Amino acid sequence: MNDAPVSVDTAALAVEATKIYGEGDTEVRALDGIDAYFEQGRFTAIMGPSGSGKSTLMHCLAGLDTLSGGQVYIGATDLSSLSERDLTLLRRDKVGFVFQAFNLVPTLSALENITLPMDLAGDDPDEAWLNHVVDTVGLADRLTHLPNELSGGQQQRVAVSRALASRPEIIFADEPTGNLDSTSGNEILQFMRDAVDNLGQTIVMVTHDPLAAAFADRVIFLADGKVVDELLDPTAEQVLDHMKQLH
Repeated sequence: MNDAPVSVDTAALAVEATKIYGEGDTEVRALDGIDAYFEQGRFTAIMGPSGSGKSTLMHCLAGLDTLSGGQVYIGATDLSSLSERDLTLLRRDKVGFVFQAFNLVPTLSALENITLPMDLAGDDPDEAWLNHVVDTVGLADRLTHLPNELSGGQQQRVAVSRALASRPEIIFADEPTGNLDSTSGNEILQFMRDAVDNLGQTIVMVTHDPLAAAFADRVIFLADGKVVDELLDPTAEQVLDHMKQLH
């Protein structure tokens, strides 16, 4: 789209993004005219109280949900202009996902789970890149294991590797450490940090955890469906202070 209000270094963008559930007395504005941009090669965290709209914003940015009004872009592509098939292809080819639930296929090995999206697309993995990802995440000796033979932290590492393996333009992570103990969670966050710093990845993460948000380059804060603040190079203490003010 030629008129996309997107600069070359923008990985994702929301313009007047509005999401309304219900109508009349039961109407809820989950997103209330949000403008937000997400730079390439940066790690951005989205935070806010429960019900602030942070997961809704991420799902709309990722093309998993549709807006009631406004626009969202991945790169220069306006998602509202795409057919369902083209949206599916964009999600497959340009977007990676990491969820709180690891979403691994229990009958597939770790390696088969990592390459599954590419297998479904009929694409051959870049072996050098795949090996780099696997080595970086420390899974080289676990590739033949089934998910139930891996710890929670290892399963989430498989999920993050799966998101990275196809070299997506952007990865969306929804509470990626929510089911992990603090040690495993920190390992995953450090790996995501390394993926941004060393592999040039772009990551947008929804979290409620100030310690997790401190791994990001930037935190944007939502309240009542609006962006109300942002913080660059955050520390956990700064994030906690901002969250207390929102509550």
